[in-house]
Amino acid sequence: MQIQGETSVNKLILLFVFDKMESALSERTIIEMCTAGNNWLNYMDCMELIPKLLDDGFLCRISSSDEEPLYTITSDGRESLSSFYITIPKSTRDEITAFVKHNSGKLRNRQECKSDYFQNKDGSYTVFLKILAPAQPMLELKFVVPDKKTAQNIYKNWECKASELYSAIYETLVD
Repeated sequence: MQIQGETSVNKLILLFVFDKMESALSERTIIEMCTAGNNWLNYMDCMELIPKLLDDGFLCRISSSDEEPLYTITSDGRESLSSFYITIPKSTRDEITAFVKHNSGKLRNRQECKSDYFQNKDGSYTVFLKILAPAQPMLELKFVVPDKKTAQNIYKNWECKASELYSAIYETLVD
């Protein structure tokens, strides 16, 4: 990676975010983190940099075909970052490090825990819940519930209770 100008620094910022998160990220999560939430990059730059970093071999796409694609940093991306990270302003590096330390769990949960619901012909509702891993879903549940309010409550609570529920199910079935 040649370091010249703002575009290269922005690429490094994006690679630094991936490196600090230590997990695969969806495009939606990347954009939310880097633009709206923190203003490290502007929206258009962020949208343009992801395909460039993929083409350069610094990011790779991993995900199952039916889910939102996830991206992760490659060894070439880490090597480039380690060679040039000093060109990222220290204040930006510190900001990213602090943000990731305080928000990484919440961000991972948001992209790993998926939920949806719909009304059935008989008036009941079906709620789908998933915990995603990069290669395949770790857990998939389907509930049929009597009303929309119950479906909405399950839908809303899934993200914050998924890991707790997964642990309880796993421990119960493995014992």
